[in-house]
Amino acid sequence: MNAGFSALSPQESHERISMIRLARTPKIGPITFSRFLGVYGTATRTLDALIRDRHGSFANLAVPPQAEIEDEIAFLEKLKGRHVLRSDKDYPLLLTHIPDAPTLLFVRGDIQKTSLTSLSIVGARNASIGGIRLAESLAAEAANAGICIISGLARGIDSAAHKGALHSGLTVAALAGGLDVCYPPENARLQEAIAERGCLVTEQPPGIAPQAYHYARRNRIIAGMSLGCLVIEAAQGSGTMITAKNAVAYNRAVLAAPGSPLDARSRGSNDLIRQGAILTETMQDILLALPEVLPQRVPAPWTRDTIGNGNFLSTPGPLDPDQTLKKAVHHPHGASKTKSATTDLSFLDEKDDFSEDSKEDIRKKMLSLLSFTPIAVDDIIAHCQFSISMVMTIISELELEGVIECLPGGQVALLPDKVN
Repeated sequence: MNAGFSALSPQESHERISMIRLARTPKIGPITFSRFLGVYGTATRTLDALIRDRHGSFANLAVPPQAEIEDEIAFLEKLKGRHVLRSDKDYPLLLTHIPDAPTLLFVRGDIQKTSLTSLSIVGARNASIGGIRLAESLAAEAANAGICIISGLARGIDSAAHKGALHSGLTVAALAGGLDVCYPPENARLQEAIAERGCLVTEQPPGIAPQAYHYARRNRIIAGMSLGCLVIEAAQGSGTMITAKNAVAYNRAVLAAPGSPLDARSRGSNDLIRQGAILTETMQDILLALPEVLPQRVPAPWTRDTIGNGNFLSTPGPLDPDQTLKKAVHHPHGASKTKSATTDLSFLDEKDDFSEDSKEDIRKKMLSLLSFTPIAVDDIIAHCQFSISMVMTIISELELEGVIECLPGGQVALLPDKVN
């Protein structure tokens, strides 16, 4: 049985399993879960009532059997993971302050280090080199200041933010699938490093691969665990914009890095700035933005409580400012240096290797990395380890086709009239 049960009496252990069973029952969301506990007092009594009413209004509820949950607990233990209920002391406190907080999380890593001082950094999967560099550098600076970086482990900006944070501090990845599922597959080592030095969090049980509808739910966790949400390169109508809208709804700070109005990847983030998001270019912008949500702007509709008393709808006291930004910036060397110092992070400095890709694949990759902001050809080569001859050949072709322009200083940029 999971180590989280070792300190519980047999009765408490049974109640905890009952809570997990109830939370894992399809069609029972956070609100219904709380109402059931409010009516019946405990999860055990709630399940007894549901079983007695199998042919009544609850006939279609498929409550997972106890043996299934016990097997899941054992499997999670092998993964070094565990269940975390909203009533648990180590449930992310900021997440309890959103109205649709998940009743149950699957967690791997030290979730207690996900302090109140946290910033989500999200953005485009097909990010430019400039966007990737900005995300990584700001994440590294913020993590070094003791701010926990939250993101979604997607390609592009998310991955860059996690990598930057791992260099100097703490990061949390909110997953769209189960803890044992790696997506995208090329992030396997990054996911493992985050689990060892930070934390993985998901609503999905083990074995579940990410589905399209999982991402919107994942995005609300990213926003809910963060004091602020920084958007770097987001197209209009993208999933990143959903995360930003969630942040607005939860009264969290919304920050955005400006981009070229000609680049579709920046139109969403530019719209956010136009609507009042904090224009963000440096770490100083982040430090100035976060205090605005402390502590009065963060709503407090939820609280944790002891297992089984059913009181999930009471209101907690205000957030303690001493646990937030002021505390973080007093720890200038980051949050996770004492955690798993032996974790191999050398892969963070490795570059993508496209040496076996076809010329057409490399061409497409180069175009995805370019933007209307000039970038040095040397940076393209360094970022993806393309051969010099291949890069120069493709640049010559793109220039002749009128797709890019070559600028002084060995720089290139997309041409405006080639905007899709």
